[in-house]
Formats: sequence, C-alpha cells, structure tokens
Amino acid sequence: MPTSALISIRIRADVGIGPYGRKRYVMPLDAIFLSALTEELNETLPGARIDKIQQPERDTVLLQLRSLSAGNRKLLLSASSNHPRLHYTEARYENPAQPPMFCMLLRKYLAGGRIVSLRQFPLERAVDLCVESTDELGVLSEKHLLLELMGRNSNLILTGPDGRIIDCLRRVDMEMSEKRQVLPGLFYREPPAQGKLDLRMETAERLFDALGAVDHPTALDRWLMERYAGISPLIARELAWLTTGRTDPDLTVLDRPALAAALVRELRGLDKDRVPTRLLLAGERKDFSFRPIRQYESYMSQDSFGSFSELLDDFYTGKALAERMQARTQSLHKTLTNQLARVRRKLANQEKELEATRDRERLRQLGDIVTANLHRMERGQARLSAVDFYDPEMREIEIPLNVTLSPQQNAAKYYKDYNKAKHAERFLTEQLALGRTEESYLASVLEALGRAETERDITDIRAELTEGGYLKQTDRKKQMKLPPSKPMEFRSSDGFQILVGRNNRQNDLLTTKLAFKNDIWLHVQKAHGSHVIIASGGAQVPDRTITEAAELAAWYSQARQGHNVPVDLCPVRQVKKPGGAKPGMVVYENYRTVYVDPREPRL
Repeated sequence: MPTSALISIRIRADVGIGPYGRKRYVMPLDAIFLSALTEELNETLPGARIDKIQQPERDTVLLQLRSLSAGNRKLLLSASSNHPRLHYTEARYENPAQPPMFCMLLRKYLAGGRIVSLRQFPLERAVDLCVESTDELGVLSEKHLLLELMGRNSNLILTGPDGRIIDCLRRVDMEMSEKRQVLPGLFYREPPAQGKLDLRMETAERLFDALGAVDHPTALDRWLMERYAGISPLIARELAWLTTGRTDPDLTVLDRPALAAALVRELRGLDKDRVPTRLLLAGERKDFSFRPIRQYESYMSQDSFGSFSELLDDFYTGKALAERMQARTQSLHKTLTNQLARVRRKLANQEKELEATRDRERLRQLGDIVTANLHRMERGQARLSAVDFYDPEMREIEIPLNVTLSPQQNAAKYYKDYNKAKHAERFLTEQLALGRTEESYLASVLEALGRAETERDITDIRAELTEGGYLKQTDRKKQMKLPPSKPMEFRSSDGFQILVGRNNRQNDLLTTKLAFKNDIWLHVQKAHGSHVIIASGGAQVPDRTITEAAELAAWYSQARQGHNVPVDLCPVRQVKKPGGAKPGMVVYENYRTVYVDPREPRL
C-alpha cells in the first residue's frame, strides 16, 4: 500500500475561515454530505407535526415528530462545537429537571406546528427548517429554525416570517465579531460566502488555466479545498487519490492537462452514487462519507448504512455521550483519583513499616545478650562487645548502647522495642487489610464512573461517595436520600430476564434486595464490575442464557477490552454481604467459572 495513505490517516486537523472571521475546523459532515442528508430528510419531514420539544444538552434540541408517512420520529439538531449535526435518532436522552429558556421559547413558537420544508443554503453547512405554526393571536405564520453546522461557530437560530431573529443558542455581539452579529431583534443574515467555486459547475478549460497558474509546490488536496466550496479534507484527498494515485501529490510535478480532464470527470460524478459509508480502523469508528472511500485500500475497513440519518446516529451518539460524561464526571474523577493515590501512598508506607517489624526477634536476642553481660557493663558505655550465643559459630558482635541509660535500662529498651514491633505487626496487618479494602472499593467506584451513561448514574455515585464521607455535603436539600435508580434490564435469547447493576449502590440493591435465592448471580473474576442477575423463576437456566449473561458481566467490567475473560456464577443464596462492608462488596462460595469474550449488548 502507498505510504501516502498511511500519512493521510494521521493528517493534522484542517482549518478554514468561519462566518465570524475566526478559524474553524472542517469536519467530515461537509456541504455535499449535508445535501444528501437534506434530500433524504425531505422525503419524510414535510407535513410532520412537532409534538414535543426537548433540550437535553445546552447545544442539542430534540423534536418529537409525528407524521402519517414516517410515524413517530425524533429529529436531533445539535449545534455542538465538536459534533454539530442533524439527523433522526433512536438514542435516549435524559432531560434536565428544569427546561432551559431556549427550549421554553421553542415550545412557545413551534410546539404543535407542522414542518413545511428543509432547505440547505447553497454549498453551505447550514439548513433552514421551515415550520408553520400559530402565533399568539391564533394566526398561522411561518417560523424558521436555522441550524449552522460550523464547528465552534455552530448555532441554532429561531426567526420569524420576516427573518427577524427571535432568539438563538449562541448570541454573537459586536465585540465577538465585527463581520456578523447574531442577536434577538436583528435580521438574520446568511453566513458570508467564502469566495469559493461550485465544483459541480467546473469546466476542463477553466480548471486547466487554474492549474497552470500554480507556480510553487502545492499539495493537490489543499488546493482543491481552497478552490471549491463544500468539500471536506477526506473528499479532497479522495479526489487526489482517484486522479493521481496519491492523497497529497505536488501539483507542480503533475501532467496538468491529464489532471484537469480527470478532475472534471470526478467532480461531476462526485455526488452521483451516494452510499452512507462508515470507515473503521481496528473496529473503531474513524470517519464517514456520502460515498465509498478508496484511498485507504485495506488499511481501513468500511461498511454502509441504509440511510444517512442512521449513519450519523451510529457514528456520533457514542462519541457525544462519552464526551458529555467525561466533562460531567471530571471533578468526581479527580476526587476519586486523588483519594485512591492517597490510599496507595499510605499502603506503601505501611508495608515498609511492616517489613521493618520482620526482624523484631533479633531485638529480643540482643536484649538477652545485654542482660547476660550486665556485670561487664557500666553507665555511659556506647557499645558492648560480647559473644553472640545465638550464633552457631559463637562470633563476637558489637551492640550499640544509649549512653544516657544504665545497663539495665539498655537491656529493657531492646525488650521494649521488640514488644513494640510485635504489636506494630498486628496493628499494621489490620490496617493494611482495611486499606486494601478501601483501595479496592475506590477502584470499583472509579470503574463505575467510567461506565456512567446518564446524569442519574453520576448522581448515584456522588450520593454513594457522600454517604461514605469522601465528598462533603454542601447543600442541605441534597441531604435527602434519593431512591436508587433502576438497574439495566435485558432479555436473553431464551426469554430470561437479565439485570445488570450500573454502580455499587445498584449492585447492593440487585443482589441483596431484588434477586431471589434461586436466581443466578454472575461477576467477572478478580476485577471490578457490575453484579449480574439471571431471574430464573425457579427454572433451569440454559447454557446459552448463562453465556449471554456472562458476556454482559464481562462487558460491564474492567475486563471489557480483554479476551477469554473468567466470569464466576453461583445461586444468589451463596452470595453474602459481610457486616460493615463497603457498597457492592460481597463474598461468595460454591461457584463455577465460565470464560467468555466481552460483547457489546445485543439483547
């Protein structure tokens, strides 16, 4: 495979100039992809009624739609700086307790309205969702919900029929941008044109002249992005690959007449055969496109989806969730990491102290030798030279003495140090056991925090740490005990219910309260993870169900990335929670072990 294909995977983030005169990142959702997506959505959106409007995130709005042709659907509009997008979604989103003001505004103007059309601005990553709804006087009028998908300049803007801005997610005043302001009361202006050409209107003659004007080393993919509107770095590299066999060839060394002819042919057919395509590297989602990509050859795999909405929902939902959870759990993660580091430092010091007590028997022996030689000693003596009668060879040794003590007091001091080391060993052994239990518990909470998927999961973990004294209670209202949230629920191929705890509090609830004695309990062996219960109902559980439950136990654990993971299982009656144990900690006996590969839930 050509080296250039490998280089393109590690290519730095490309930037352009945004509508506010600032740099913006160019994303794979380019104008051509958005054009294909808009055409697809226009098959089902017109005529759909907006039943509900939600704003689960600061920059994300969900429209619950109902139509005769498409049924009930959820349309997601995201003005996220990292993942701006527009598509139908099947993902579940948790709504805040109090709807944001922008959400209330959208409900006021758009709830109950019907979608008229979805229009894309020519070769721009911006769309206009036209909605017909009644105003305060009951008169039908058009409102426009404008979504600009422009990286950190992304925005969601609501305007009236005259184009005057009612409100927007991100207000842009004169201090933020002299070129374009977005504020309530102003008339909406489309993003300023970037001065680039429409690639669909290119001719071979004009392209040949443009190529001939290049007189310094220039990468073809960069030149294409600077000349044509609406293409992403991926597509620019793909055009270079299709016409030259490389992703970043130097224009000055190419056969320009042949290149011009080839480029025109590829440009005109660029968006003909549209196939929603996902690119994978070692099974991980890396990129997507509106057409199959050839530049990576066998280095990256790719698959297709039935629709562009389905592709975007698959590609972005997991990424967006992971980033949201990382941002929301950052402070908790830092607290837990610091606590765990403190416990581990304490354990290391205690282990050193315990190691020092191992030689305490020598202290008693030295005391015996000093006692046996008291008649030879006098006060103020710094050392005692005496025969070590504990040595088989009876060699003479030097024993250090405290010059401020009498001979009898020096002997007593060795016996005292011996007894002190003896008691220290017992105390340190107990403290080490407690410390290791605390270390294991904090590691389990940290692991559960890494698996948190909703705000309620984070709330549960925060409450658990507060109850354990690891977090301070700062608000009296939060002192009320919240009922634990429900565990995850799955159904096996054989019809058995499988319950999976999300965190330590749920693990306790699941194993000690909800499960029956004859149900099957599973947990990954010697690693932190969820408690899993197969609700047997007294029936014999088939091996297939046990395997599926074990795969869930391995997936929701520290061993998620492993292979051939051991998972222990036994009846719930064999699982006990010791008195005073930390949340989620149990002991079990009479178990058996199965080995599975962790698999993402498919039940």
